[in-house]
Amino acid sequence: MERQFIFITGAAGGIGRATAEYFHAKGWFVGCYDVDLEALDALSAQFGDRCLAAYLDVRDKDGFDEAMSEFARHSNGRLDIMFNNAGMAVGGSLDAVPFEKIMDMVNVNLVGVLTGIYAAIPLLKQTPNSLCFSTSSSSATFGSPGMATYAATKHAVKGLTEALSVELAPFGARAADVLPGIIDTPLWQGELYAADGSVAAIPNMPKLNAERTDASRTIAPLEVAECVWQAYHGDKLHWYVPPELVERDRAKVADPEAMRDELISQRGSA
Repeated sequence: MERQFIFITGAAGGIGRATAEYFHAKGWFVGCYDVDLEALDALSAQFGDRCLAAYLDVRDKDGFDEAMSEFARHSNGRLDIMFNNAGMAVGGSLDAVPFEKIMDMVNVNLVGVLTGIYAAIPLLKQTPNSLCFSTSSSSATFGSPGMATYAATKHAVKGLTEALSVELAPFGARAADVLPGIIDTPLWQGELYAADGSVAAIPNMPKLNAERTDASRTIAPLEVAECVWQAYHGDKLHWYVPPELVERDRAKVADPEAMRDELISQRGSA
């Protein structure tokens, strides 16, 4: 069987690392890209062959183009899955978050995805049955209060995926995304800004929700990695982890005002 190739951003930890490990175990060649050089070195040592691990800041278009060109030299121009996974989160009411932090989220979570897809499209178009896969979020079901910009970027990724699923079809390529809920990843180590200017850590929702059994339960990164595998072998456009999250999406479409009012009630008065 011909060797298959996956390019993963944000591969040093969490969902990205779990996906790299999963696909490497399946015999794929894995391109691992991140800004955490120490973690990348550990991945490279762990995988040995069938791995290319390199520094990549997804906000850097020239750097992304160079990384994709190097990857293409190893894959002979093949790219079976482009996994746009790198992301960051900063919490707090919109007017409490410093503007530079807002732009950091936009540039990593949205511009970084656009940059990656733009660099990957030539390879995706020439690889049979290729998949452009991106990490959206359960925040793209209904905007998350306290993480407005993060939610906006993830809504954008979802819409981008829908458009690309049509644009890529004539070339035999596909697009899909995953909308994860509470995943136990380093994303929850971000900053939370208060109106008084103080900064704390974002609440550790994976730890707080560890005993839950509903759609807000804590999920291991491996479950998302398995979802990437299923997406490559399936035809769904949006993948929800856990699957029950699709009901929130449907409820929002049916009655967005009701969901808005429920969230207002939960948050109480200022």
